[in-house]
Amino acid sequence: MTLAIDFDDIRQAAQRLAGQAHRTPVLRSRSADAISGASLFFKCENLQRMGAFKFRGAYNALSQFTPEQRRAGAIAFSSGNHAQAVALSARLLGMPSVIVMPQDAPQAKLDATRGYQQGVAGSEVVLFDRYTEDREALCRRLADERGMTMIPPFDHAHVMAGQGTAALELIEDAGSLDALLVCVGGGGLISGCAVAARHLLPDVAVYGVEPEAGNDTQQSLQRGEIVRIDTPRTIADGAQTQSSGLLTFPVIQALVKGVLTVSDAQLVETMRFFATRMKLVVEPTGCLAAAAVLQGAVDLRGQRVGVIVSGGNVDLPRFSALLAS
Repeated sequence: MTLAIDFDDIRQAAQRLAGQAHRTPVLRSRSADAISGASLFFKCENLQRMGAFKFRGAYNALSQFTPEQRRAGAIAFSSGNHAQAVALSARLLGMPSVIVMPQDAPQAKLDATRGYQQGVAGSEVVLFDRYTEDREALCRRLADERGMTMIPPFDHAHVMAGQGTAALELIEDAGSLDALLVCVGGGGLISGCAVAARHLLPDVAVYGVEPEAGNDTQQSLQRGEIVRIDTPRTIADGAQTQSSGLLTFPVIQALVKGVLTVSDAQLVETMRFFATRMKLVVEPTGCLAAAAVLQGAVDLRGQRVGVIVSGGNVDLPRFSALLAS
């Protein structure tokens, strides 16, 4: 089977992102190494432009629009990080954006998205109920009405290739790895990262990590087909997807060793670790990969392990409340 992207797509995405995306740091922690028994290398996408890895995929996709597409603009649906990424990328590229967001999205993500759209004619945020409305159907209807190009949050080849540049940079900076841990929502990040990692390090074991309440990709791998679930109730709002994508799942099947799960309580403990030991603000979804190795969901003792810290966009009152719980 021919996969949706290959390593050349990721290399080309890296060229488009040069000078636009931050080259985020790869950080170490003696405490994390002691807890896990492994040598951990944290790729800190919480320090990426707009606070998450999503900028990589959004900018890579929008930068390839035709002049006609740019005039009409981009439309996307997102719980927050892809929303901000598309809004910021559209602004940088001089086009309008319409973002369909859940009405219960973190206020910080809503405010940031609207902030990126400020002053750009034709841009707005449209709210919906994530538990009763179909966000993709709503987005497609608005796209048809307004002639805009829809950029989905994960199931798009240009988005996947852009996200894969995170793993490319991690391996360039950290060197050889035995394993790579990546959070899983719809699969855009892990599919891109798996393509990059397995090209550069053919023997690396790539693991995805989902919240326990939203383990659709884990179920899909077990059944050999895409499994769709109800919208999961988890503090990891960026992983509240109902299924993997038609483009992302074949990549996961081909290149990912397995998908692990962690609980919301384990995510809070990992948020606390990042805040107290590494002085980093990391959102719950951003903690998924780290939680798997720090909370014992997988034994990687003695190995060199890359960990994608995917984002840091969380309301500060919510962040404080979770850490105090």
